[in-house]
Amino acid sequence: MACVLEAPLRMSVLSEVTASSRHYVDRLFDLDPQKVLQGVIDMKNAVIGNNKQKANLIVLGAVPRLLYLLQQETSSTELRTECAVVLGSLAMGTENNVKSLLDCHIIPALLQGLLSPDLKFIEACLRCLRTIFISPVTPEDLLYTDATVISHLMALLSRSRYTQEYICQIFSHCCKGPDHQTILFNHGAVQNIAHLLVSTSYKVRMQALKCFSVLAFENPQVSMTLVNGKHKVLVDGELLPQIFVKMLQRDKPVEMQLTSAKCLTSMCRAGAIRTDDSCIVLKTLPCLVRMCSKERLLEERVEGAETLAYLIETDVELQRIASITDHLIVMLADYFKYPSSVSAITDIKRLDHDLKHAHELRQAAFKLYASLGANDEDIRKKIIETENMMDRIVNGLSESSIKVRLAAVRCLHSLSRSVQQLRTSFQDHAVWKPLMKVLQNAPNEILVVASSTLCNLLLEFSPSKEPILESGAIELLCSLTQSENLALRVNGIWALMNVAFQAEQKIKSDILRGLSTEQLFQLLSDSDVNVLMKTLGLLRNLLSTRPHIDHIMSTHGKQIMQAVTLILEGEHNIEVKEQTLCILANIADGTTAKELIMTNDDILQKIKYYMSHSNAKLQLAAMFCISNLVWNEEEGSQERQDKLRDMGIVDILHKLSQSSDPNLCDKAKTALQQYLA
Repeated sequence: MACVLEAPLRMSVLSEVTASSRHYVDRLFDLDPQKVLQGVIDMKNAVIGNNKQKANLIVLGAVPRLLYLLQQETSSTELRTECAVVLGSLAMGTENNVKSLLDCHIIPALLQGLLSPDLKFIEACLRCLRTIFISPVTPEDLLYTDATVISHLMALLSRSRYTQEYICQIFSHCCKGPDHQTILFNHGAVQNIAHLLVSTSYKVRMQALKCFSVLAFENPQVSMTLVNGKHKVLVDGELLPQIFVKMLQRDKPVEMQLTSAKCLTSMCRAGAIRTDDSCIVLKTLPCLVRMCSKERLLEERVEGAETLAYLIETDVELQRIASITDHLIVMLADYFKYPSSVSAITDIKRLDHDLKHAHELRQAAFKLYASLGANDEDIRKKIIETENMMDRIVNGLSESSIKVRLAAVRCLHSLSRSVQQLRTSFQDHAVWKPLMKVLQNAPNEILVVASSTLCNLLLEFSPSKEPILESGAIELLCSLTQSENLALRVNGIWALMNVAFQAEQKIKSDILRGLSTEQLFQLLSDSDVNVLMKTLGLLRNLLSTRPHIDHIMSTHGKQIMQAVTLILEGEHNIEVKEQTLCILANIADGTTAKELIMTNDDILQKIKYYMSHSNAKLQLAAMFCISNLVWNEEEGSQERQDKLRDMGIVDILHKLSQSSDPNLCDKAKTALQQYLA
């Protein structure tokens, strides 16, 4: 298969450019093996550091010939090795070069080469494979297509320090997600790579460490094995976490400190190391905070902040400790001022690189602020009081980088959990405006967090609630409930539930109009219990205060009663049924609405059934329905009481008035008093 560059070149230019390169390719076809070898060596010298020359040789078809020579049994080992070196050099060029090599099926050819007995040739093939696999255009799955490859690579680990370095690098780049982790784990990666952590070669130690950081990420099985597997993994008599802690020390290179911290972070998040373990509190956390200081390089600050955000994300105590370590909250504010006009960077190349990547710092700072402020009110206050913080978040919401926008929304969501801040800072900065803008047209990843934040801004005590509703939020939220994405459906209905709480009738009518009966039914029959619970919560909030109950039941009564029947008959958990009975109790509190229950014998029988249920919560909810139906100060109470007595309800009330549960006993006695009054 011919390999060509993707970008087409005009023929006249092509002939000029490649004429000088053609003789390199022609020599590969010489009949004298010695001349072929010399041709490959000359080609190797010509392409080193010369991307233009690499592209020319690829266009001229050098790759298929080099691969042919590499695979020929008749080729000398020296020639095959030199071919692998040249191919590796071509792979170090542009991404298009790598694509061309992949199109020529270079990976199977190189993997085949690993079966050779010659170590130098194996190392050359591995070096080339390493270069190809670390390219973003190479699909990782190509490493796993043949099951024997991984076991062969594990066996090659013992051959030399170069095989160790390259194989570990290949593994760490090709281990993406739980499936890959499991394959490597089952092939003994932990045991085979552990001893490399004390190799005399720094590069080998580093690549082995990187392997562990990707193997353990979000993987409890690997993490537990690293701590204390059935067959304890000991290196020089020490457990792996102890080795990682040694690599965290300040005298070690920063790259090593950071990667060790990532390993320990993954193990902690996977539950293999406790969050209050000294290796986390006294070693890993302070190391990551150190990485956030402005003395560190941009990528170190980014990785340090992102890893720390992940470490403390779900643990309140770690959030508190981090917030008071080395003035972290103030230190993060520097992430937004980078590079400053008085930057200490004198290297122009470095400055250019950092300007292009400054957005990564902002993303990392937002992520870490989000984790720090996830639970503690005092920390949130400190974050918001950091100079221009709310303005920075508002700016972050409209940045061109999707990652920065997502991190800014996450930070906003974390801070929106504070009642105090919703009433003050969020209002002062009209945060809802840019948030609504984000919700208009964003990928699902951002929509999920933005809609969660909106849920909080729509709580009844939030001053932003009114302007948000005026800007068309109900329509937007109703459309979210139709999303294929589960989290968006939950958030849409959750926000509507918040909107409906103690709302005026017009807003409730807008919600019902926006949702449509059909959509309401769709949500009530959703397979996800969260969606169902939130929809029931919405119904319960809609059906509150008598005039509203009567109005809604006069227009939607038939459908709501049908939905209630379906849920009470279905296979649902206690919470769902309790919520449904509470909705019935609300309907029973209406003036005209209660007739929809009294004329529905099927529903009355269900209420009676739940009064005698084994679960006290359901009994109590059913009792609320009965109390509201028999309340004697209301018109028609006598007829309702008589009908319920004929059904045997009074007998059950007498029985329940003797209950050992004080709530049930009180409720039953209150209902019985209505009969006596």
